Amino acid sequence: MSKTPVFAVVGHPNKGKSSVVATLSQNDAIAIALEPGTTRRRQAYPLKVDGQILYTLVDTPGFQRPRRVLEWLEAHSVSASDHADTVRAFVTQHKGDGRFTDECELLTPLIEGAGIIYVVDGSVPYSPEHEAEMTILRWTGRPSLALINSIGTDDFSDSWQAALGQFFQVVRRFDAVRAPFEQHLGLLRAFGQLEPDWEMRLEQATHHLSEQRKQRRQQAARLISGALEDMMSLQEKRTLTAGQVAGISDDALADQLRDRWYRHQRKREQTLRLDIEHLYQHQQIRRQEAELEWHSEHDLFSEDSRKTWAVSRRYLATAGFGAGAVGGAGIDAITFGSSLGTGALIGGLIGAAGSYFYGDRLALPALNIGVLRDGLKTATFGPVQDTQFGYVVLGRAVDHWWHISQRNHAGRDLLELEPADHHWLERLDRTSRQEIQKALEKGRKQRPLDDRQREKLVAALEQAMAAYDDWRLNRT
Repeated sequence: MSKTPVFAVVGHPNKGKSSVVATLSQNDAIAIALEPGTTRRRQAYPLKVDGQILYTLVDTPGFQRPRRVLEWLEAHSVSASDHADTVRAFVTQHKGDGRFTDECELLTPLIEGAGIIYVVDGSVPYSPEHEAEMTILRWTGRPSLALINSIGTDDFSDSWQAALGQFFQVVRRFDAVRAPFEQHLGLLRAFGQLEPDWEMRLEQATHHLSEQRKQRRQQAARLISGALEDMMSLQEKRTLTAGQVAGISDDALADQLRDRWYRHQRKREQTLRLDIEHLYQHQQIRRQEAELEWHSEHDLFSEDSRKTWAVSRRYLATAGFGAGAVGGAGIDAITFGSSLGTGALIGGLIGAAGSYFYGDRLALPALNIGVLRDGLKTATFGPVQDTQFGYVVLGRAVDHWWHISQRNHAGRDLLELEPADHHWLERLDRTSRQEIQKALEKGRKQRPLDDRQREKLVAALEQAMAAYDDWRLNRT
């Protein structure tokens, strides 16, 4: 079995090397800064899936004195056949020499067998001063690939492409912050063609990463499913003694329970978001959101959230018909089918009508205060009164999931949760719509899902996420 592939990411200082390492190793803890010299020592970052290392990225310092290094190499080389040995001799002789600390750091993984990923900034003009760096790298004899990672707004990629092609076997444009997942896999496949010993390992790596992406979507669907169940069925309860009943008004009691209910719902949504972020190995996300308060347009219960994520009456009517028809089927079962489907029809009509009339507003819970019995009285607030709340939770959750699943680990900008301008659930198939509606109705009535129903909900949510993914990536 061949060794696990190792790639040393090298180049001039401040050209995006650490960003490339962060994205390809799925590690957002890697320091990325605008000033040169952030990386002073080589650092290895393995990418693991299910405990198995697929490959390792080595972040390195930038070249500082490439012309001086090349002069030394040329002075000590007899012929092209000794170039790799000459590079090794340079590192051996100059370890501890403060003049070439950075060069020794970046060349060490290469003489130990790493492949080369050379990173340049395509937003600045090509300069011959880089040729000393590229010549040194070519002397190592290691398989090499160059990436044009444009940091600024200008574009000099064409001139870079022509120059890099003279030194490197493969040249690709690669935006470390925005490159889609398929480009990551493309780089691995390209390296597999350059190094036969790595071809099988890198093919396995692309397969594992693709499977991991599918599994993460399913795991995210399960996390969203769990949050929907919790948030639809949440009920705040307080039991009071006779003395406590006398000391608090119904309005004050309602305010207390309502505040607790809102606070717990917001906290549950935040927990879901953190779980999704950690699932995709994003540990350092900062969100562009106001503090979650009742008056904020970003709040879970705001009018803006309802308008953005609540579904139409028409959508609810069609989804509600299917969900209600399943409940009505019980009538047919009791009559051993003699109703000829009348029960399912009645149930469907009731479900559709209920969904239709509640479809344009968000009906929040009401306070219920029981009678004083045995010296105790119980007050409850919740669960939520209609399913529109579930669609608001679902829309916000899927939107957040999509932004996280598409975000590269080199990203350091604040996460802006841009709302949709068209309801994506209109693309969802009828069966999935009905499964989601049934689950929300059960939550509203505090009837827990059994394992089979929960699996159907997860499958429906996966379809919803796929529909949203397709809409986001293909909208104009």
